[in-house]
Amino acid sequence: MPVNTVLLSIDGACMAENLREAAGKVDGAEREVVVDFSAVRRLDPGALQAMEKLAGAAESKAVKVVLCGVNSGIYKTLKLAKLAPRFSFMV
Repeated sequence: MPVNTVLLSIDGACMAENLREAAGKVDGAEREVVVDFSAVRRLDPGALQAMEKLAGAAESKAVKVVLCGVNSGIYKTLKLAKLAPRFSFMV
């Protein structure tokens, strides 16, 4: 049974793994996946690649990905990587 909203918290220590898990949860979400970035201070290349896969999985299923707790450094990194428009942000 599909769920309307899925909430996931990302741990700064194993970010890429958590983001791959989030991409897997997109299949079970009906409308949106909310990903909490409040414990994340920076994105490494592996995490950026996982973010791109998460965005692709969400777009293929027509699921909205909402990022919350994103600091300005992470937002700037996503903007430079041209990934920011693929996500929604919650303040």
